[in-house]
Amino acid sequence: MTDKATSSKETTGKIRIERIYHASANEVWDLWTTSKGIESWWAPDGFRVEVRKLDLRPGGELIYAMTAIAPEQVEFMKRAGMPLTTESRKTFTELVPPKRIAYRSLADFIPGVKPYEFMTGVDLQQSADGVRAVMTVDAMHDDEWTQRLVMGRENELDNLAKVIDRKRSS
Repeated sequence: MTDKATSSKETTGKIRIERIYHASANEVWDLWTTSKGIESWWAPDGFRVEVRKLDLRPGGELIYAMTAIAPEQVEFMKRAGMPLTTESRKTFTELVPPKRIAYRSLADFIPGVKPYEFMTGVDLQQSADGVRAVMTVDAMHDDEWTQRLVMGRENELDNLAKVIDRKRSS
C-alpha cells in the first residue's frame, strides 16, 4: 500500500507532488531508471510507453514513445490535433543513486506553442515507513497545460504505487 500525499503549486512557479512508497529506495530507483521499470508505470492511464533510448548519466537522454491506447485518450488526442504517438525526450541533469534524479523535458508536442524545456527533480528519502518521493516540476506555459501536467504526473505516481504493491504482494 502506498500513502498518497498532496500536490501544491509553490510561489516559485514549481509544482510539488509527494508520495510515500512502501519499498526500499533501491526498488523505487530501479523502477525509475531502467527501461523495464519505466515501461511498467511511466504512462498515464490509457497510454503505453516504449523506451527507445536510455543513457543514464548527466547529459544522457531518455527517449520514449507514448501512445494513446484507450478510446477516451485516442479521442482526446484526435480532438486536440495531436498524433496518437508522441516521442518524448528527457535529458538527465543529475543522478545520485538511489536518492535524486533530475531531468529537463522537451515540450515540443503542444499545437501552436513553440517548443521549450522544463525541469523535473525527484528526491527519494528512505525512512522506517518506506521511501518518501518528492517530485518538483516547473509549471508549464499556461494554467491549463500545468494542470494537465499535474494530473498526468499524479496518475503516473499512482501507477508506480500499483507496480510496487503488485511486486510486494507476489
